[in-house]
Amino acid sequence: MKVISKVIALLLLFVVGQVSAQGYPNRPIKIIVGFPPGQSVDVVARLVGPPMSQSLGQGVVVDNRPGAGGAIGVSALLNAPADGYTAMIASSGPMSINPHLSKVPFDPKTSFSPITMLASLQYVLVTQPTFPANSLREMIAIVKANPDKHNFAGSGNGTTQHLAGELLKMQAGLDIKFIPYAGSTAALTDLMAGRVTYAFETIATVLPLIQGGKLKAIAVSSLKRSSQLPDVPTVAEAADLPDFNVVAWIGLVARAGTPPEITNRLAAEARKALQSPELRERYQTLGMDPVSSSPTDLQKIMNEAYDRYGDLIKRANIKID
Repeated sequence: MKVISKVIALLLLFVVGQVSAQGYPNRPIKIIVGFPPGQSVDVVARLVGPPMSQSLGQGVVVDNRPGAGGAIGVSALLNAPADGYTAMIASSGPMSINPHLSKVPFDPKTSFSPITMLASLQYVLVTQPTFPANSLREMIAIVKANPDKHNFAGSGNGTTQHLAGELLKMQAGLDIKFIPYAGSTAALTDLMAGRVTYAFETIATVLPLIQGGKLKAIAVSSLKRSSQLPDVPTVAEAADLPDFNVVAWIGLVARAGTPPEITNRLAAEARKALQSPELRERYQTLGMDPVSSSPTDLQKIMNEAYDRYGDLIKRANIKID
């Protein structure tokens, strides 16, 4: 009897999901952003929201819930019904990195129903213009020839910028120290003053400084070159480090248990929105690449990033005080 009851319960859940998906959406959809307005994840939400709203025939409202490194936004999502009317912009920092450094109120692999990728961000290795190296190979040679005399900057322990620097340190065999800063502005100020040797930073943040001659671009962190810095090689090609690949992902997720008919519908509408030439151009000006995916592919991306960053954090013995 217990087995029969469980089967009936599962069938009822399936039927309810089918019915709710057929009439979806019949009211506005809320997209939670766990960070203040103006940050990358917020900008992505506000770029894809309007075209999705138009194609869905319902409003798409951005709801900023900043605090606790994105955890407040996650809690808001997990406390909402799994009906597709509440989604969240997720990103690699809170989802792939933070769970390895502090206790979080969710399981990155099971607490969410992935919908689609929305964007990826590359990082660029920059140094001051007077630094004698003009290539990554030259920079590595200089650092190796002067052990414990160089350092690299980043906006805080455990950030993607920090992890990119640690990965280069390990793969290139460098004896170099990480200097954490309260934010990118402070780190770049000291970098331009020559108080630190180099830093990984988002292309959008440093592109004006590179174009203005205040910083020198050495290599980009992804496996492909940036369309904004086409003459700058990747770390992989510049230093023969084929496994070097650090890219931040931004995606759309719902609470676990959301009917797949709904997540597939939202993925299709987001994919349609990302085809807009105007939106893609706006992405480029922000140093982001528009990327869409199926829910299954986003789950794979999330799982692989979580495992990869976890391994790096463990090997580099990174801790947050």
